[in-house]
Amino acid sequence: MKIAVYHNNTDIRIRDVSIPKIQEGEILVKVMASGICGTDVMEWYRKKKAPCVLGHEIAGEVVESKSERFKVGDRVFVCHHVPCDDCKHCHEGNHTACQTLHNGNFDPGGFSEFVRIPKIHVAKGAFLLGGLSYEEGTIIEPFACCVRAQRVIGIKAQHTVLIMGSGVSGLLNIQLAKLKGAKVIATDVKDYRLDKAKDFGADSVIDARKDFSVKTDRIILCNRDMEAFKKAFQYIDRKGILLFFGIPEGDVCLPIPEFWRNELTVTSSYGAAPADLAEAIDLMRDGKIRTKDMITHRFSLDEIQKGFKLASDAEESLKVVVLPFNQP
Repeated sequence: MKIAVYHNNTDIRIRDVSIPKIQEGEILVKVMASGICGTDVMEWYRKKKAPCVLGHEIAGEVVESKSERFKVGDRVFVCHHVPCDDCKHCHEGNHTACQTLHNGNFDPGGFSEFVRIPKIHVAKGAFLLGGLSYEEGTIIEPFACCVRAQRVIGIKAQHTVLIMGSGVSGLLNIQLAKLKGAKVIATDVKDYRLDKAKDFGADSVIDARKDFSVKTDRIILCNRDMEAFKKAFQYIDRKGILLFFGIPEGDVCLPIPEFWRNELTVTSSYGAAPADLAEAIDLMRDGKIRTKDMITHRFSLDEIQKGFKLASDAEESLKVVVLPFNQP
């Protein structure tokens, strides 16, 4: 089978390897669609583990099963990270802090033709797609991350929420916050994404290249720009919460006097737990979240380098999807 081996953003090599052998409790999935995540193109983050096979937003067909949960022919989404449900973090409801969740992964990554899904992932991180397409399945994991993030900061109908960055994660957060009844302001530095933010439900959009003045209850930072983080403190109201969804490279400095005097909270959210995934799937199946229109570009596995460039440039594109078997 073919795999795409990541060395850096401009060096991804197609290799032929043997199809993995599955063990008791495992399944073999034919990858029909695999999304390129914003974290996949964070070179400073990914190069630490290179060479490796990336890809964690996958959907596909079960072609071999040694599990009672799934049969050959099932259409599934599978999450790359699952918790143990038995450590102190899991017992406290903080599943994404679980070490098992941070250790888990596919064999190999999702940018390949076939993936072996370990037993624990089959038990806790695999879901039937139901009426969702394979391409829509690539949105489940990033949307579940939004579900968890907004629960962490407690977004409610009375809140005004500022979404800084209107890429895929920004648009998903916009829709979810609107679903909760909040007023949503979205920013970006690109006209294309500002137009998309408005189209996907933002009450107002602001060009982040220009000076502006707002006061909001919650800020979700959906880009990786250090300057955006620094400016965010101008926009947060007293007792407000600023959440890192995207992360800038390097250390950050807090304006301590304002942080203390205004009783601000700065927090982060990493990944998603099985309950978040289930909620995300339900919302998508019920048609409450638009996802099809987010998928703007499709590439074969052989063309993955083009997909990475497009996703990294972040110009006029949203979700870029790799289709190892050219599934329409």
